[in-house]
Amino acid sequence: MDKIKQKLSLLPSTPGCYLMKNVDDKIIYVGKAKNLKRRVSSYFNKTQTGKTKVLVENIADFEYITVSTEVESLLLEINLIKKYSPKYNILLKDNKSYPYIEITNDTYPRLIISRPRKIKSHKGKLFGPYPNAYAARKTVELLNRLYPFRKCATMPKKTCLYYDIGQCLGYCEKSIDKEIVNKMIKEVTSFLHGNYDEVRKKIISLMLEASNNLNFEKAIEYKEMIEYIDTVLEKQKIDITDRVNRDVINYYIKNDYISFQVLHIIDGRINKRDGEVFPIYDDVNDILSSFVISFYDKNELPKEILVSSDFDTNLLSNALNVKVLVPIKGAKKKVLNMAYDNAKAVLDDKFELLQRDEQRTFGANEELGKILGINDLKRIETFDNAHLFGTFTVSGMVVFTNGRPDKKEYRKYKITSNSKDDYHTMQEVIYRRYYRVLHDKLEKPDLIIVDGGIIQINAAKEILDSLYLDIPVVGLKKNDKHTTTALIYNNEEYEIDKTSDVFHLLTRIQDEVHRYTITYHKDIRSKGALSSKLDVIPGIGKERKKKLLKKYKTITKLKELSIEELKEDLPDDIATNLFEYLHDKNS
Repeated sequence: MDKIKQKLSLLPSTPGCYLMKNVDDKIIYVGKAKNLKRRVSSYFNKTQTGKTKVLVENIADFEYITVSTEVESLLLEINLIKKYSPKYNILLKDNKSYPYIEITNDTYPRLIISRPRKIKSHKGKLFGPYPNAYAARKTVELLNRLYPFRKCATMPKKTCLYYDIGQCLGYCEKSIDKEIVNKMIKEVTSFLHGNYDEVRKKIISLMLEASNNLNFEKAIEYKEMIEYIDTVLEKQKIDITDRVNRDVINYYIKNDYISFQVLHIIDGRINKRDGEVFPIYDDVNDILSSFVISFYDKNELPKEILVSSDFDTNLLSNALNVKVLVPIKGAKKKVLNMAYDNAKAVLDDKFELLQRDEQRTFGANEELGKILGINDLKRIETFDNAHLFGTFTVSGMVVFTNGRPDKKEYRKYKITSNSKDDYHTMQEVIYRRYYRVLHDKLEKPDLIIVDGGIIQINAAKEILDSLYLDIPVVGLKKNDKHTTTALIYNNEEYEIDKTSDVFHLLTRIQDEVHRYTITYHKDIRSKGALSSKLDVIPGIGKERKKKLLKKYKTITKLKELSIEELKEDLPDDIATNLFEYLHDKNS
């Protein structure tokens, strides 16, 4: 969630689409926004209910694509949904799929709104999906008024009102030339692919004709149709209508890092994008060519690739055997600029996150060193204890290096001494740890933190003094809500600002050592409980007990076994006794 919060603060206040991902990095929801920052933040800065709550609970990360206008974001959203079929784009619509516009597969086709169950096997010609169902209905209404498709669901015996007002050719009674129908299908298909010019010209012609005939009411209707096309169905700025599938590649450089963006255009629309950020390790010109070649070693080649003038187009064309072009102006240049803008946004966000993370970790670590007067504070070792009424006592040690957890250095300790109070527990674990450090010449920490107050500090210092080790020891003072409020060091308290990076570093360390120790304690306790239960089963001696403990480890796992499975490890009568004992509510 910290990662999401940081990314939210970096979102631009521009139009675009956002793609929500789950923990498996799978896209589960696609949305559009007039203002990306405001829209995406709204998911996380207020309490959600119903299906939106379910969606938010499953969001682990997100990415976004910026565009120039809200209309572009709508069109991009449609293509992204069509590409990824995200789970929650369906669930959040009351389990209804998004509508398509369909030209039916009939002798005399209809133009309708459709929600097909199976897209691939559907016989009609589909366009969409349309997240904006209202826009889809209005578009079908507009086209049905302009083109005389069949309007009736079932063929009537005689012509109806639609024929009388010129919105149907009278397929039920008249003999219709198939070429006329094919021409309508072709024009409507072109329109639904984003080529609005021909239809717009047709409406303008009809509007002028109605106006010249003094039919001003009809002229106003046509004027409203034009306004609808110009506003709701405005063409993408990236107006590439030649239906060639192409990729557009551009890059951005900052602080010795390079960011690439690849926009995939299908049917003149942005369908998806890919991107990569990595350090500059070579000559930039070589990196540009290497990236493109390696990208298409893993991805399907389009018919055409658009790049900026810095790319070696001849080299790439020969290597990939496709057209690689540098657009100079027009729609193709605009989409190339869009690829650059997205590459820049990705790299700027990455560096901002890196900079914040650096301050949150290394910077906080340095600040903690200054507070305690420790120069060059690097390695911190932190201890916590856990027990259950004095039994199953364990300790855990976690290590943070330069403000980051160093998990390969973590250690677990099962306490062996008879005295199980915090004082003697701390003494045992400190002695075992730092005797080993001295004996094996391991790296010594610059600071030891004990998850407790003056008692634990004194216990640790006594042992360190006996080992002639001079390592600073700090305790964490907590309030009645178990929240750290101050550091205890050299018998003095240092209050820590709760909004500071140092406080958050100490909280992360405290939470991590507690999690690590408690997890170990639960494991030991479960094993101990299993061991004690096995002791009362006749026929289970030392060796059989050892075998069962090693194989199954916990009571829960042993309870899941059937009698037949237990008989694989034990004689029949002993397996039966163990099964009955484990499932006896009174045992």
